[in-house]
Amino acid sequence: MIKELLKGKKAALFDLDGTLVDSMWMWKEIDIEFLGRFGYGCPDDLQRKIEGMSFSETAVYFKERFELPLSLEEIKACWIQMSIDKYRYEVPLKEGALEFLKYCKEAGIRTGIATSNGRDMVDAVLESLKITEYLGTITTGCEVAKGKPEPDIYLETARRLSVSPADCVVFEDIPAGITAGKKAGMTVIAVEDDFSRDLTEEKRSLADGFLHSYFELLDNEMGK
Repeated sequence: MIKELLKGKKAALFDLDGTLVDSMWMWKEIDIEFLGRFGYGCPDDLQRKIEGMSFSETAVYFKERFELPLSLEEIKACWIQMSIDKYRYEVPLKEGALEFLKYCKEAGIRTGIATSNGRDMVDAVLESLKITEYLGTITTGCEVAKGKPEPDIYLETARRLSVSPADCVVFEDIPAGITAGKKAGMTVIAVEDDFSRDLTEEKRSLADGFLHSYFELLDNEMGK
Protein backbone atom coordinates (compact mmCIF):
# COMPACT_ATOMS: atom_id res chain seq x y z
CA MET A 1 0.00 0.00 0.00
CA ILE A 2 1.09 3.57 -0.64
CA LYS A 3 1.23 4.40 3.08
CA GLU A 4 4.07 1.89 3.41
CA LEU A 5 6.25 4.30 1.43
CA LEU A 6 6.09 6.77 4.33
CA LYS A 7 7.44 4.35 6.92
CA GLY A 8 10.67 5.59 8.46
CA LYS A 9 10.74 8.78 6.40
CA LYS A 10 11.94 11.91 8.18
CA ALA A 11 10.94 14.49 5.55
CA ALA A 12 8.22 15.06 2.95
CA LEU A 13 9.20 17.26 0.01
CA PHE A 14 6.58 18.76 -2.28
CA ASP A 15 6.53 20.30 -5.69
CA LEU A 16 4.00 23.17 -5.67
CA ASP A 17 1.95 23.54 -8.88
CA GLY A 18 -0.21 20.50 -9.55
CA THR A 19 1.14 18.70 -6.49
CA LEU A 20 0.36 20.66 -3.35
CA VAL A 21 -1.97 23.20 -5.01
CA ASP A 22 -4.36 22.86 -7.95
CA SER A 23 -2.87 25.51 -10.21
CA MET A 24 -1.64 23.98 -13.48
CA TRP A 25 -4.78 25.16 -15.29
CA MET A 26 -3.75 28.72 -14.45
CA TRP A 27 -0.40 28.55 -16.22
CA LYS A 28 -1.91 27.47 -19.52
CA GLU A 29 -4.27 30.45 -19.37
CA ILE A 30 -1.33 32.76 -18.67
CA ASP A 31 0.73 31.31 -21.53
CA ILE A 32 -2.14 31.80 -23.98
CA GLU A 33 -2.72 35.39 -22.87
CA PHE A 34 0.98 36.27 -22.71
CA LEU A 35 1.88 34.87 -26.13
CA GLY A 36 -1.26 36.40 -27.62
CA ARG A 37 0.12 39.84 -26.77
CA PHE A 38 2.91 39.16 -29.27
CA GLY A 39 0.76 37.57 -31.95
CA TYR A 40 1.50 33.95 -31.11
CA GLY A 41 -0.79 31.04 -30.39
CA CYS A 42 0.17 28.63 -27.61
CA PRO A 43 1.95 25.62 -29.21
CA ASP A 44 0.69 22.17 -28.25
CA ASP A 45 4.17 21.07 -27.21
CA LEU A 46 4.93 24.08 -25.00
CA GLN A 47 4.14 22.63 -21.58
CA ARG A 48 6.16 19.48 -22.21
CA LYS A 49 9.10 21.51 -23.50
CA ILE A 50 9.29 23.68 -20.38
CA GLU A 51 8.45 20.89 -17.93
CA GLY A 52 10.69 21.11 -14.89
CA MET A 53 12.51 24.27 -15.96
CA SER A 54 13.15 26.92 -13.35
CA PHE A 55 11.35 30.24 -13.63
CA SER A 56 14.49 31.83 -15.10
CA GLU A 57 15.14 28.94 -17.50
CA THR A 58 11.55 29.20 -18.74
CA ALA A 59 11.98 32.92 -19.40
CA VAL A 60 15.10 32.19 -21.47
CA TYR A 61 13.22 29.54 -23.44
CA PHE A 62 10.30 31.88 -24.19
CA LYS A 63 12.57 34.73 -25.22
CA GLU A 64 14.57 32.56 -27.61
CA ARG A 65 11.75 30.48 -29.08
CA PHE A 66 9.34 33.38 -29.62
CA GLU A 67 11.97 36.12 -30.19
CA LEU A 68 10.31 38.31 -27.58
CA PRO A 69 11.26 42.02 -27.50
CA LEU A 70 11.54 41.95 -23.70
CA SER A 71 14.40 41.38 -21.29
CA LEU A 72 14.38 38.27 -19.14
CA GLU A 73 13.52 40.37 -16.09
CA GLU A 74 10.62 41.99 -17.94
CA ILE A 75 9.26 38.58 -18.96
CA LYS A 76 9.41 37.30 -15.40
CA ALA A 77 7.87 40.47 -14.00
CA CYS A 78 5.01 40.15 -16.44
CA TRP A 79 4.34 36.54 -15.41
CA ILE A 80 4.44 37.47 -11.74
CA GLN A 81 1.93 40.26 -12.29
CA MET A 82 -0.37 37.98 -14.30
CA SER A 83 -0.27 35.15 -11.79
CA ILE A 84 -0.26 36.83 -8.41
CA ASP A 85 -4.01 37.50 -8.12
CA LYS A 86 -4.85 34.02 -9.41
CA TYR A 87 -2.57 32.51 -6.77
CA ARG A 88 -4.15 34.64 -4.06
CA TYR A 89 -7.80 34.18 -4.96
CA GLU A 90 -8.34 31.25 -7.34
CA VAL A 91 -5.88 28.46 -6.46
CA PRO A 92 -7.00 25.83 -3.91
CA LEU A 93 -5.02 23.14 -2.12
CA LYS A 94 -5.15 19.62 -3.50
CA GLU A 95 -7.59 17.31 -1.76
CA GLY A 96 -6.34 16.28 1.68
CA ALA A 97 -3.15 18.36 1.41
CA LEU A 98 -3.85 20.52 4.47
CA GLU A 99 -4.72 17.49 6.57
CA PHE A 100 -1.54 15.73 5.48
CA LEU A 101 0.61 18.78 6.26
CA LYS A 102 -0.95 18.94 9.73
CA TYR A 103 -0.26 15.25 10.20
CA CYS A 104 3.39 15.71 9.21
CA LYS A 105 3.78 18.50 11.75
CA GLU A 106 2.22 16.42 14.52
CA ALA A 107 4.29 13.36 13.58
CA GLY A 108 7.58 15.28 13.47
CA ILE A 109 8.05 14.76 9.73
CA ARG A 110 9.93 17.73 8.30
CA THR A 111 8.46 19.38 5.23
CA GLY A 112 9.72 21.50 2.36
CA ILE A 113 8.71 22.82 -1.02
CA ALA A 114 10.92 22.36 -4.08
CA THR A 115 9.37 24.37 -6.91
CA SER A 116 10.41 25.70 -10.29
CA ASN A 117 8.33 28.80 -9.58
CA GLY A 118 9.50 32.25 -8.48
CA ARG A 119 9.51 33.10 -4.77
CA ASP A 120 7.02 35.99 -5.03
CA MET A 121 4.38 33.65 -6.45
CA VAL A 122 5.14 30.91 -3.94
CA ASP A 123 4.73 33.32 -1.04
CA ALA A 124 1.44 34.63 -2.45
CA VAL A 125 -0.23 31.23 -2.62
CA LEU A 126 1.17 29.94 0.68
CA GLU A 127 0.05 33.07 2.55
CA SER A 128 -3.38 32.96 0.90
CA LEU A 129 -3.88 29.32 1.86
CA LYS A 130 -2.38 29.88 5.32
CA ILE A 131 0.00 26.91 5.19
CA THR A 132 3.37 28.61 5.65
CA GLU A 133 3.52 27.43 9.27
CA TYR A 134 3.50 23.81 8.12
CA LEU A 135 6.56 24.13 5.87
CA GLY A 136 10.13 24.00 7.12
CA THR A 137 11.81 25.40 4.01
CA ILE A 138 11.13 26.59 0.47
CA THR A 139 13.59 26.10 -2.40
CA THR A 140 13.03 27.61 -5.85
CA GLY A 141 14.59 26.51 -9.10
CA CYS A 142 16.43 29.82 -9.39
CA GLU A 143 18.40 28.98 -6.23
CA VAL A 144 20.10 25.87 -7.66
CA ALA A 145 22.39 25.24 -10.62
CA LYS A 146 20.02 23.09 -12.69
CA GLY A 147 16.27 22.66 -12.77
CA LYS A 148 14.29 19.44 -12.90
CA PRO A 149 14.82 16.70 -14.11
CA GLU A 150 18.22 17.19 -12.47
CA PRO A 151 18.20 16.43 -8.71
CA ASP A 152 19.70 19.74 -7.51
CA ILE A 153 16.53 21.25 -6.05
CA TYR A 154 15.60 18.15 -4.06
CA LEU A 155 19.11 17.65 -2.75
CA GLU A 156 19.22 21.30 -1.64
CA THR A 157 15.84 21.06 0.07
CA ALA A 158 16.95 17.95 1.97
CA ARG A 159 20.18 19.70 2.96
CA ARG A 160 18.24 22.66 4.35
CA LEU A 161 16.11 20.29 6.41
CA SER A 162 19.21 18.38 7.59
CA VAL A 163 17.77 15.09 6.32
CA SER A 164 19.57 12.52 4.16
CA PRO A 165 18.04 11.89 0.69
CA ALA A 166 17.22 8.28 1.56
CA ASP A 167 15.03 9.51 4.41
CA CYS A 168 12.93 11.77 2.15
CA VAL A 169 9.71 11.12 0.29
CA VAL A 170 8.94 13.39 -2.69
CA PHE A 171 5.50 14.30 -4.03
CA GLU A 172 5.43 15.29 -7.71
CA ASP A 173 2.92 15.67 -10.54
CA ILE A 174 5.11 15.69 -13.68
CA PRO A 175 7.67 13.23 -15.11
CA ALA A 176 10.57 15.71 -14.94
CA GLY A 177 9.97 16.24 -11.24
CA ILE A 178 9.58 12.53 -10.55
CA THR A 179 12.87 11.92 -12.34
CA ALA A 180 14.55 14.66 -10.28
CA GLY A 181 13.43 13.03 -7.04
CA LYS A 182 14.60 9.59 -8.14
CA LYS A 183 17.98 10.97 -9.25
CA ALA A 184 18.30 12.48 -5.78
CA GLY A 185 17.97 9.00 -4.29
CA MET A 186 14.56 9.65 -2.75
CA THR A 187 11.28 7.75 -2.68
CA VAL A 188 8.85 9.45 -5.07
CA ILE A 189 5.06 9.41 -5.04
CA ALA A 190 3.33 10.70 -8.17
CA VAL A 191 0.27 12.87 -7.57
CA GLU A 192 -2.75 12.75 -9.86
CA ASP A 193 -3.54 16.03 -11.62
CA ASP A 194 -6.06 16.76 -14.36
CA PHE A 195 -3.49 18.77 -16.30
CA SER A 196 -1.14 15.76 -16.64
CA ARG A 197 -3.77 13.06 -16.94
CA ASP A 198 -2.43 11.99 -20.34
CA LEU A 199 0.93 11.29 -18.65
CA THR A 200 -0.51 9.03 -15.95
CA GLU A 201 1.06 5.81 -17.19
CA GLU A 202 4.46 7.47 -17.58
CA LYS A 203 4.18 8.90 -14.08
CA ARG A 204 3.24 5.51 -12.66
CA SER A 205 6.19 3.85 -14.37
CA LEU A 206 8.69 6.41 -13.04
CA ALA A 207 7.43 6.75 -9.47
CA ASP A 208 7.39 4.39 -6.50
CA GLY A 209 3.70 5.01 -5.88
CA PHE A 210 0.69 6.93 -7.22
CA LEU A 211 -1.63 9.16 -5.19
CA HIS A 212 -5.15 10.28 -6.08
CA SER A 213 -5.72 12.18 -2.83
CA TYR A 214 -3.61 12.89 0.25
CA PHE A 215 -6.41 11.34 2.26
CA GLU A 216 -5.09 7.98 1.03
CA LEU A 217 -2.12 8.53 3.35
CA LEU A 218 -4.33 9.37 6.32
CA ASP A 219 -7.33 7.06 6.33
CA ASN A 220 -6.13 5.07 9.35
CA GLU A 221 -5.05 8.10 11.34
CA MET A 222 -8.20 10.07 10.57
CA GLY A 223 -10.67 7.21 10.97
CA LYS A 224 -11.84 7.32 7.38
